[in-house]
Amino acid sequence: MAQSNTPSRDRLEAVLARLDARRAKERVFVKLYSDIARAEADAADRRLSDGKSLGPLDGRIVSIKDLFDVVGEPTLAGSVIRRAAEPAAADAAVVQRLRAAGAVIIGKTHMTEFAFTAVGLNPHYPVPGNAIDARLVPGGSSSGAAVSVAEGTSEIAIGSDTGGSVRIPAALNGLVGFKPTARRVPLGGAFPLSPSLDSIGPLARTVADCALADAIMAGDTPGPLTPLALDGLTLGLPKGLLLDDLAPEIARAFEASLQTLSRAGAKIAECSIDDLLLRFAEATQIGSIAAIEGSRIHRDWLDDGDAPVDTRVTSTLRRRLTVPDATLEKLLQTRQVLIRAMHERLAPYDLIVLPTTPIPAVRIVSVEHDQQEYRRVEDLLLRNTQVANQFDLTAVTLPMAGTSLPAGLMLVGRSGTDRTLLAAAASVERLLQAG
Repeated sequence: MAQSNTPSRDRLEAVLARLDARRAKERVFVKLYSDIARAEADAADRRLSDGKSLGPLDGRIVSIKDLFDVVGEPTLAGSVIRRAAEPAAADAAVVQRLRAAGAVIIGKTHMTEFAFTAVGLNPHYPVPGNAIDARLVPGGSSSGAAVSVAEGTSEIAIGSDTGGSVRIPAALNGLVGFKPTARRVPLGGAFPLSPSLDSIGPLARTVADCALADAIMAGDTPGPLTPLALDGLTLGLPKGLLLDDLAPEIARAFEASLQTLSRAGAKIAECSIDDLLLRFAEATQIGSIAAIEGSRIHRDWLDDGDAPVDTRVTSTLRRRLTVPDATLEKLLQTRQVLIRAMHERLAPYDLIVLPTTPIPAVRIVSVEHDQQEYRRVEDLLLRNTQVANQFDLTAVTLPMAGTSLPAGLMLVGRSGTDRTLLAAAASVERLLQAG
């Protein structure tokens, strides 16, 4: 969304009025900063009037996921167990950078507990139903983040992505979601899930807004995003595991997207990465990196059988706490070997193209009390997105045309190619919208 001519304070008041009207049934925000946001909006409007704007983010309404520190309050990370935690001594690094750029931080959005699980359910809070149809799951773990942008209660949302937690809810709610190279954006003051895999990224309606927020959070100087010509680009198509079991509608839309890209001059070249995916799966038979690292982070309460924590979280963490530290270290070393192998494998391609998720959002009632169906859906939602985290890649999801429910087209780049990826994404976005 381009900077509106409507004053920031006016846009903010319209959102706050909407949120106030549904206050008793709020499902998207866990906390609002109404008074602070008003002061930030007024300051942004004064700067604009005085010709002293801080840049393109100045006055934009931004929501932040409930795992970022805000000075003076405990960081809940979607968990009631942290209500008694020590208040944060300072804002998270990315929150500091957003405020310095003039962002109007409207509030914290709901998330799945401790950022585990990709479906979007948290037993402690009402589900922030999908913005397209509230009966559908929003995707997780940045569930409220996606819904806030898709419903218009924020212009940009900041989430975290450890296995797809920005891109999955973005895809299911018809948004752009960007996962940067993990080390690009500082993690300081963000409650961790898996330090080896965590990354912080934006969700928005446009690639330009995602690029803007990413630049600010990464400490870059934001500037116009020049679309990268698609003519002559080589796009790798990973035939095999990542294209299995696609919902028919998503398969058709994906094939149509490939044809559109090809007509624009991009070369679609099949590539094979299944052997690397299988080697990674074999290495993590002892448990996922996220679960093993998470078990260390949450060790202090895992022995408490009465801890009020989502059973989907506790059961996984307790199992992985038994994995020896030496085994984890060996697993992380194996990951580095596989990262290098993937980097070499993808060298002939400018980008990789995939459906973001093999399926669209499912009905909440279908997974709420059926653990087997929940696991099936979650495995499918994570399947394609988690590859970027596992192999230290960068990725963006764009709304894919031609489906009745939102679905995403994912572009994946090698580590460190973030700005090139976003420039290409801007061209693909324009192409898909035109088509």
